[in-house]
Amino acid sequence: MLKKSINKLCLLLSTIPFSFIGYLPTLAQTQPNPDEIVECQLLVVGGGLAGVATAYEALLAGKTVCLTEITDWLGGQISSQGTSALDERPTQRSLLFYPRGYLQLRESIEKHYGELNPGDCWVSESCFFPNDGHTILSNLLKKAAKTGKGELKWFPSTVIKELKIGKKSNNTGEQILNATAIQHTPAPNTPPLNTEPLSQIIEDAYTYQDSPRFDKTIIRFIPKKSNQQGLADWYVIEATETGEIIALADVPYRLGIDPRSYLEPSSSSLTEDPYCTQGFTYTFAMEATETPQTHEIPDFYSQYEPYYSYELERLANFDLVFTYRRIWSPNTGETTNFRGISFTASTPGDISMQNWTWGNDYRPGTSQDNLIYTRQQLMSTGQLNPGGWKGGLRTETLRKGEEHSLGFFYWLVIGTTDSQLGEGFKEINPDHILLKGLDSPMGTAHGLSKYPYIREARRIIGRPTLGYPDGFTISEIDVSRKNYQENYYRETLSPETYQDLHEILGGLDGISLITGDRSPEEIQLRQRSTIYGDSVGIGHYALDFHPCMTLSPPELPGNTEKESERQGQGTTYPFQVPLRSMIPQRIDNLIVTGKSIAMSHIAAAAYRVHSFEWSSGAAAGTVAAFALDENVFPYQLVEGPLFRNQNLREVQQRLNENGNPTAFPETSIFNNSWEDWR
Repeated sequence: MLKKSINKLCLLLSTIPFSFIGYLPTLAQTQPNPDEIVECQLLVVGGGLAGVATAYEALLAGKTVCLTEITDWLGGQISSQGTSALDERPTQRSLLFYPRGYLQLRESIEKHYGELNPGDCWVSESCFFPNDGHTILSNLLKKAAKTGKGELKWFPSTVIKELKIGKKSNNTGEQILNATAIQHTPAPNTPPLNTEPLSQIIEDAYTYQDSPRFDKTIIRFIPKKSNQQGLADWYVIEATETGEIIALADVPYRLGIDPRSYLEPSSSSLTEDPYCTQGFTYTFAMEATETPQTHEIPDFYSQYEPYYSYELERLANFDLVFTYRRIWSPNTGETTNFRGISFTASTPGDISMQNWTWGNDYRPGTSQDNLIYTRQQLMSTGQLNPGGWKGGLRTETLRKGEEHSLGFFYWLVIGTTDSQLGEGFKEINPDHILLKGLDSPMGTAHGLSKYPYIREARRIIGRPTLGYPDGFTISEIDVSRKNYQENYYRETLSPETYQDLHEILGGLDGISLITGDRSPEEIQLRQRSTIYGDSVGIGHYALDFHPCMTLSPPELPGNTEKESERQGQGTTYPFQVPLRSMIPQRIDNLIVTGKSIAMSHIAAAAYRVHSFEWSSGAAAGTVAAFALDENVFPYQLVEGPLFRNQNLREVQQRLNENGNPTAFPETSIFNNSWEDWR
């Protein structure tokens, strides 16, 4: 029995009921002749914050970086997805304990506007224009390339279509040998980019042939030629918003809800549910006007009207919602208060970005409408066949998400219903306009963000290692501050699972549970996050859920959120980013960053915000540069006892010396004093 307890303390994931997702054998692919061949040392796929941070550190390390992005903007969350309100926790923000590039981003925002919060929003200390986010990041990368003598090759409006995977030699495992991409530009005498919403162009963007809409350039990315023969000639970085490259490479991954276990005690499902991911959001910007405006009801409004709501009585105030993510406020309004929340009232000329759970969030959760296709769905639609990749998303769900968001704007200004609160809460507010145009904050003719804000992606299953025989994963209990001794867990979990949970969180005290000397309620549970010997980054944010809806379609009248999905919601301890979470199975020169690292559905609710994405990207760029310089594979940095791995210690030292923290102050197995971290 004692051996059983010690084994659980060491092997955190030994009993989680993972369902293995296999992979297709590498098939011979007939690729078209490329129009261009481009050499890279790092191919970073995805221009969001994680991808930009990867490029930033690699450029400072003097590397040649190819950076691709499906839109024409850098920045992801803060630009093309429109969520230009930095999600930060108070303690970390007060100490400015962030990666150096993220600090540069914050300083550049303040310098650009003369203040950090030009919108005077109250959700964050920094709300700003998405189009400025792209410009600021572009300048940061240019400066990084100049300082580090690296070279940036930027490929906007570009998607990866095919990967060539094989062995470089008999002495190594499989690698990505080259990648074929498609870059699209407007065909002659056609409207400019960003005229149509994503759902109208995405399938075209992934098609090799020119179309009436787009001219295509086929680009073959290959490793940069070198006189030295290394284990890997280049590294490919997965930094897309939905985990495209891990799906296309067909490495093991998960999607959606994980089964309930002692590692995921708050899971809403006894079995996995790959169709229920967090909702996605097409954001938009709206401006307050001097006088009421005329608003035409959208043809589709009646379909989505039964969904919209302020959600809670304490939030049922238009000015409160408008100023929540206000990104521009040229005149400071009077300080006002609604049910204990203070904010400055909106004035004409104020511009707000909208991202609201019971508003423009679109939350499918069934196999009929899920946005991100599962592996089975990818196979059935032919997307895993050679040349069949189309981005791995359900186009119809994108289209409905776009309509849903435009309908929410109409509801905000003209609507009088409220699906959750009933009558008497929603009043009309016609003195506002939806900002459209290529020079608008979202940079689109239709006014919606160029790409939806994605909260959850495909997540790799890391490689099996000591304590993780089924593959490394960050779990709920590694980060959550939940009180697992409350009645919910005693009543919901089986007695064995409840005991296992307390054994692993009880540390050495857990042994007394096995011997029967104490009950689970009598032991002191750990009061910190899991400390990883291979940490290469940091993050801190609450477990914040925008749950999928129970029935299809999401806007169905009377539809509800999936039962118990919000049970995992709550605060976390400051947490780390282990290198093992970034190393996929099977492919040795692929590094995963951003929302696709190895983590559970619940953990992903915290590991998705701006500063985490930057920290994980900084780690990816640093690790890739180190691996090239030292001729090692990333997986070799976490082989054997971590404290004895000299290469791991060196890369961690490089990160910390460069201003990219791998641990929060006073992180120690002996320190359980984290109550002041908010």
